[in-house]
Amino acid sequence: MRYLALTGNLGAGFNERSLAAATERGVDFIGVDAGSTDGGPHYLGTGDWIWARDAYLRDLRLALAAVHDAGVPLIVGSCGGGGNDSCVDDFAALVEEIVQDAGWSLRLATIHCEPSRAYLAERYEAGAIRPLDAPPAIDRATFEAPGHIVAMAGAEPIQAALEGGADVVLVGRCADAAIYAALPLLRGFDPALVWNAAKLMECGAAPAENRRGQDCLLCTMDEDGFVLEPLDPTMQCTPRSVVAHTMYETANPFRLVMPSGVMDSHDAVYDALDDRSVRVSGGRFDPAEVYTVKLEGSAPVGHQSSFWGSVRDPAILADLDTWINGMRERVVERLGDVYDAEYELTLRAYGADGTVGVTPKPVPHEAIVVCDVVADDAEVASGMARAAYHVVLHWPAKAWSGASITGIAHPYSAPVVDRGPVHRFTLNHVLELEREEIPLVFPVSTRTVGDT
Repeated sequence: MRYLALTGNLGAGFNERSLAAATERGVDFIGVDAGSTDGGPHYLGTGDWIWARDAYLRDLRLALAAVHDAGVPLIVGSCGGGGNDSCVDDFAALVEEIVQDAGWSLRLATIHCEPSRAYLAERYEAGAIRPLDAPPAIDRATFEAPGHIVAMAGAEPIQAALEGGADVVLVGRCADAAIYAALPLLRGFDPALVWNAAKLMECGAAPAENRRGQDCLLCTMDEDGFVLEPLDPTMQCTPRSVVAHTMYETANPFRLVMPSGVMDSHDAVYDALDDRSVRVSGGRFDPAEVYTVKLEGSAPVGHQSSFWGSVRDPAILADLDTWINGMRERVVERLGDVYDAEYELTLRAYGADGTVGVTPKPVPHEAIVVCDVVADDAEVASGMARAAYHVVLHWPAKAWSGASITGIAHPYSAPVVDRGPVHRFTLNHVLELEREEIPLVFPVSTRTVGDT
């Protein structure tokens, strides 16, 4: 069996020559991930797409032409970014537009991943929702809050869509590896090999050692192992680069936890076939006693306004924490003078401690002060940020005396940027499911689109 990962993220692009090289050799399906929580809670909270419509249209047109000509399925996971139901429906409209323009006819399956809030609240009360690491606190009200909650689909809903005759499968929030595991599992391949390959394929050409950008990756699987090969002749997969990708986005590089079980790659072997391709064999898959799916939630917390500026003054940088703590206290006083409203203020210094939380030694030569204000009302948030800006701009350093100083250099005029609504994650939990409940949480709908 041979299949293709189109790119690491639909809409981020790929080389057309790579796609053509794969289809010339023949593939059994094409898969592509389209979303992630990497960008924070915004995309799930709003339903906004990560990329522009034109970027998705370009990638989808090429992919749909390839699968139409080859007569094989296209599987797209985590539509839009957050995998919201609205994103699935909007992607379906894009597919239908492309298919209509081309004069084709395809069977399109959509898989929605936003379970009923009443169902989730009931399962919470029954003790069937449990926390993952570092979860936010939840109660029944979590399932009544605005925003969105998605369940992360495994391979089973995709398999149901494929068994129903789908040519194109659009999934809401989806485990990246499930995109590439569904059909090989249906074909009876060893689950350990299937899931190990799927983990490595989920980001397109990322396992290539000298990847210059997003591109395709080809997997050829047999009963004893699989081979990974980039389609761009200037790229190569090596055992080192492939093994390195097992460490990507996982707390344990040897264990991939899926709804149906755990892939353990401790015993996997990675051999170079030549200077561009790697063969992988071995590993183990342990079926789960209880089927679980991850829940992700995002809810609005207010409107945010921000400003930032660089600090190069060595007198400030030598005692940066004291300087920022002092200005924070004064900003709070100033906002209390003007506003009678709840808000959240964040002042931090990137390049010094904004990333890792610890001021490095020796003293940094530069830092970026970032100030964010979140309030329920957009106008209030913007006004508060402007008041804070004046305090920060002229906050004195202990080593200076006499005239007023200007401590930061900001890049824009006006300095305050009104970012609009912002969100926070509300769930990092798993939902325990009986197998017969999978269609309830992940309903599949199939229809014919295009000319009939």
